[in-house]
Amino acid sequence: MFARWMGLNVISPGMLQQLMQKQLVSVLDVNSRQSWLSARVPGARPLDPVGYEESDLPADRDSTLVFYCSNFWCRKAPNAARRAKDMGYRNVYVMSAGISGWLGASLPTESGENRQT
Repeated sequence: MFARWMGLNVISPGMLQQLMQKQLVSVLDVNSRQSWLSARVPGARPLDPVGYEESDLPADRDSTLVFYCSNFWCRKAPNAARRAKDMGYRNVYVMSAGISGWLGASLPTESGENRQT
């Protein structure tokens, strides 16, 4: 929702899963640490949506970045994605369905410190 209004590219959970099977994608979870430990997109890195630095992102500005938070109503991922675009990243997406949409699509998750479920 908010991502489209902000002029950002939106990707669905299913499309993200397909993209991850074809190429390297930096998936960035801007939810709370507790949420990240509970369930996340496989390979997603936790990221502070407000305080992140350029050094927290890949050096290559053509890298594919996908931000997500909790659900369609969450604004943290669109705001974090907008910051990345402002830093010069060209392939920035928001999975606006968030982790709730990923779980709703019954896609695989990771949880805990480093375990795939």
